[in-house]
Amino acid sequence: MTNPIAESSIVVRFAGDSGDGIQLLGSQFADSTAVAGSDFSTFPDFPAEIRAPVGTTFGVSAFQINLGSRRIATAGDAPDVLVAFNPAALKVNLPLLPKGALIILNTDEFNERNFQKAHISADPRTTGELADFRVIEIPIKTQTL
Repeated sequence: MTNPIAESSIVVRFAGDSGDGIQLLGSQFADSTAVAGSDFSTFPDFPAEIRAPVGTTFGVSAFQINLGSRRIATAGDAPDVLVAFNPAALKVNLPLLPKGALIILNTDEFNERNFQKAHISADPRTTGELADFRVIEIPIKTQTL
């Protein structure tokens, strides 16, 4: 394991289906950030579709927070960390990430059915598409139920 890198601020983006609790998760994360004494700014990102089909790219909801030990004036630009709750969330948000960003994937949702819904032809974990990023795979649903 490497030593942690001290940053004055970090941008985290949570993304998943509307109805997954992304906005609530982001709000709770912001509350915890405030309790810890860090400054922060947030940006909720709602899909344009009112009731988009589950697992599709046009139903992806996101919540971005820029937090740090210095004064934070905006929700940040490119996320340093992406927490993707499904393949559609990864597909929509991957172009926003700088090389070297950390991606946390909910592996419970990375299956053939969800790849098809998001119009992904092959698992991005095996195609080399994520080679420029640090990836942590966690079965979030399994761990919480």
